[in-house]
Amino acid sequence: MRDSTTSDELYLQQQQAELLTSPVSPESQRSHRGYPQSKLLGNPKRTEMRKDYLNEYEPLLMKGGKEPKGLKFPNKFLLLAMFATCIGGTFQCGYNISVINAPTKYVQDFINQTWMQRYQTEISKDGLTLLWSTIVSIFTIGGFIGVSIGGTLSVKLGRRGTLLANNVISLAAALLMGLSSSAGSFELLIIGRLLIGINAGMALCVEPMFLGEIAPTSLRGAMGTGSSIFLTGGILSGQVMGLKEVLGKAQYWPLLLSTTCIPALLQLQLLPWFPESPRYLLIDKGDEERCKKALNQLHGLAGSDSVLEDIQREKNNLVGFKAKKPWELFADRSIRWQVITIIVLNAAQQLNGVNAMYFYADYLFRQAGIAEEKIPYATVGTGACECLTALTCGMLVESLGRKVLISGGYILMSICCILFTVTLALQDVSPIFPYLSVACVFAFVLSFGLGPGGVTNILTTEMFKQTTRPAAFMIAGSVNWLSFFFIGLLFPFIVIGLQHYCFLVFFIVCISVGIYIILVLPETKNKSFVEIQKEFQSRRSKETNSDEAEALLISTSL
Repeated sequence: MRDSTTSDELYLQQQQAELLTSPVSPESQRSHRGYPQSKLLGNPKRTEMRKDYLNEYEPLLMKGGKEPKGLKFPNKFLLLAMFATCIGGTFQCGYNISVINAPTKYVQDFINQTWMQRYQTEISKDGLTLLWSTIVSIFTIGGFIGVSIGGTLSVKLGRRGTLLANNVISLAAALLMGLSSSAGSFELLIIGRLLIGINAGMALCVEPMFLGEIAPTSLRGAMGTGSSIFLTGGILSGQVMGLKEVLGKAQYWPLLLSTTCIPALLQLQLLPWFPESPRYLLIDKGDEERCKKALNQLHGLAGSDSVLEDIQREKNNLVGFKAKKPWELFADRSIRWQVITIIVLNAAQQLNGVNAMYFYADYLFRQAGIAEEKIPYATVGTGACECLTALTCGMLVESLGRKVLISGGYILMSICCILFTVTLALQDVSPIFPYLSVACVFAFVLSFGLGPGGVTNILTTEMFKQTTRPAAFMIAGSVNWLSFFFIGLLFPFIVIGLQHYCFLVFFIVCISVGIYIILVLPETKNKSFVEIQKEFQSRRSKETNSDEAEALLISTSL
């Protein structure tokens, strides 16, 4: 097989060399656009015609061979566009997930003091727990609201326009949370957390869509992992900012929560310098001139033509179609497997046990002999570990592919669940088991960041066409946020009921999703959106043919 591939490559290279050196007749020149032809005419237009011909057949000449190394990494403009997009998007979301943990005691003291000033009595323990739980969990409710409106706004305002407008919500949230202490109102804190949740939901819906649409096919995976890299970077930044050496002291907690305005201000300064999604401009708005200008900015003059052709092909396939609503996707049998897949992947992203690992982390660090005052630094270590893994995923996703990374990640996580359950059960047997449990925590976090954490959003972008993509992100985001809320609500009861055996539940989730991905999901690496759609359509046609054959067999037997 290897010899056959090599000979094919040599043959194509010989044909390319012949194409560059041999003259042709005027008749062959006139048939240039009709193909096939093997030679070009030596005249003043010869160079231009050669370029056209090679541009047309370049993917075939490279097929089976190695891509140029320059295609493996985004250019500087794309990298800056990714930074400007993610700093006010998933970075903001990750920051607000983790930053609320450090001032827990100080915020609870503030609630108690405010209650005492208002009612001249201390708040009950249950009342305090309820208010604190509301402050923390209302973020997920806001996220669900945000993702519900993010897809619709991305069609009306555009991807970039929605991201810019989203920063107004973030600035309002920062103002309310920053003023809550001086105003003596924990209600402002609740409203602020709700607003920042809406901001996070909209960002998680629109940002991966925008990154997937501005990236060329060969870099769509690498650009898509920007969301997970900045999400983990935001979580790590929130953990660092919450250290006592930074803003983790009692008097600084309102300032700590209001620092969420910094990413918003950065995005408002940077993102307007970058163009709107070219796919949105051409397919949704029909503005070919602005689309070409955006492509030239993003990919340069040399790389924009092939991307424009790809967008034009997708537009031609969508003539007469309008952007669909989420409920319309459930009724469309042609994308049934895509919808099922994003539901499975986004539910599993929250139900796979990664939040449970963080829950047990503090306990395990204590068991391993780490001093109480040093535990926050160990927690920062887990955040740094996840961030580095997301970066690694970004470097591997275009070489190994999406399917290998996400299925391998879930299989490794299922193995970690078994090992973690065993080491937790044997904590008192030997002093080495607490350290093995800590190792399992880091291994689990690494496996999550390498696969599910980095690849899930990329697949949501790639499995849908322009008219169905916003609705697909609304469905995916809704499932993700509801699962986040569900696990936060039920996990304490699962721990009480099953104790460390709760990880056997997560083992079942991880291994089931891993098997589902291996059986159902096609590889999407280096494929256009149209090609990915055809793969799913071929799967559906096989199922239809199988059903028809089965029905024919039954009718014949009768």
